[in-house]
Amino acid sequence: MSNQFVAALRPSLVMTGLFAGLVGLAYPAAITGVAQVAFPWAANGSLVIDHGQVIGSDLIGQSFASPRYFHGRPSAAGSGYDASASSGSNLAPSAKALHDRVAAAEKDLSPVSPGTPVPPDLVTTSASGLDPHISPEAALFQVDRVAAARGIVPEKVRALVASQVEQPLLGLLGEPHVNVLRLNRALDEAAPVRAQERG
Repeated sequence: MSNQFVAALRPSLVMTGLFAGLVGLAYPAAITGVAQVAFPWAANGSLVIDHGQVIGSDLIGQSFASPRYFHGRPSAAGSGYDASASSGSNLAPSAKALHDRVAAAEKDLSPVSPGTPVPPDLVTTSASGLDPHISPEAALFQVDRVAAARGIVPEKVRALVASQVEQPLLGLLGEPHVNVLRLNRALDEAAPVRAQERG
């Protein structure tokens, strides 16, 4: 009985070890190698570097609190834009907690552009909690606040937003959007602020 058990167990262990090596080690190593050769920037986090210092990622949002900057979507990932805790809020559209949070966010944002409806993406989180983009409407909603905080004319900021709008992939996939980090970098180039005013 014992010899039969060992004879039956051996192929199972060999196959488990073989597939663990192939699927758990060889395949990920091969894909990582291909990605490093074909798409090194994306494979290494799409990091944005300024004067030798990493200031963010092109594909992961980050929080901007200063009125001198455009703000992104709210994030439910960890304490906000935490790539190790990527997730949405998982609240149903009918959830009272979601309704109350959105209503509070709309109330806070209404003074930014009085008389203009608050764009939905400024009060709702994305599915990943890491979305680095906002709609052109969400960016334009913030123009007056940013222009006033920087002491520049709103038309200049509007033109800057228009120059940063990215169109859908192949003209079909997705919606027009604006990368918040890229927009804020372009804003710093067009109307620089002192280091202590950033945030």
